[in-house]
Amino acid sequence: MVDPVLSLETVSYGGWETCHRLSNNIIDLVITGDVGPRVIRLGFVNEENLFCEVADDLGKTLGQQWRMFGGHRFWHAPEDQERTYQPDNTPVEVNECDGVIHVVQSPESATGLQKEIDIAMSVDSTHVRITHRLVNHGMWDVTLAPWALSVMKTGGAGVVPLPPRGQHPENLLPANTLTMWPYTDMADSRWTWGTRYILLRQDQLAKSPQKFGAQVPDGWVAYVVDGNAFVKIFEHDNRGKYPDLGCAIELFTNDFMLELETLAPLRTLEAGGTSEHTEDWFVFSGVELPKGDNDVEKNLLPLVKKAKLAVGRL
Repeated sequence: MVDPVLSLETVSYGGWETCHRLSNNIIDLVITGDVGPRVIRLGFVNEENLFCEVADDLGKTLGQQWRMFGGHRFWHAPEDQERTYQPDNTPVEVNECDGVIHVVQSPESATGLQKEIDIAMSVDSTHVRITHRLVNHGMWDVTLAPWALSVMKTGGAGVVPLPPRGQHPENLLPANTLTMWPYTDMADSRWTWGTRYILLRQDQLAKSPQKFGAQVPDGWVAYVVDGNAFVKIFEHDNRGKYPDLGCAIELFTNDFMLELETLAPLRTLEAGGTSEHTEDWFVFSGVELPKGDNDVEKNLLPLVKKAKLAVGRL
């Protein structure tokens, strides 16, 4: 077994000459330097990328067209055709300080908003902390929420926990909401509407996209694919006003990927102000693809509990 050692090196990746590989000899991730901010790869060392890579976009830079690229990206909600899809096709500044990798984009000319990502990796585990930061360099206040989107590879299933269930007539008040989009089809075979969990499967043969959002007071969401589980831990603000009718998480899928998304509450960001949103990532191996509640509770939930205990150690 190779001893864990944290390393950062400049590499070429996916057609980009300047990328940055962070590794502890257990997992590695790749941050793009020629575009971004973007984490284009995450996985066990020498194994496949858990993130989707959009082949037609890899290696491309510049231009005014927004490109999917794949990997993990940083947006601000609510979604708007003009503001949200500002291209991130130009180089970013990447530097390291006290073991934290800082990725900084130039302010968007159309919005005055600057995106920053801080990345910290555990020396001896699969724990990665991603802090997303928006800075308002504009002249006016703007109401928004940081929005973190991980574009996952094909063939897996997203898992969303529901709040604790109750009984009638003891529990008369509502416990949570689910948000649907106009194209959400609850009869689609990719959904499993369980009692304690909702599953959304990625299917390369799918003819239409699917999306939903939810409040998730338990503060986690996961994707299981090819025997591996990618778990995100985040803070859910029970008093916060979330975008999209109250969504702390959103899942979107089409025929080539599934997006695992978390959002912070909406806030009015004054000129010169900042807003942050943190995710703690964990990767686990040897996890079977869940088909329903019992599979999640047997195979995935113990790993989620393990991850939550580890959050404070980084």
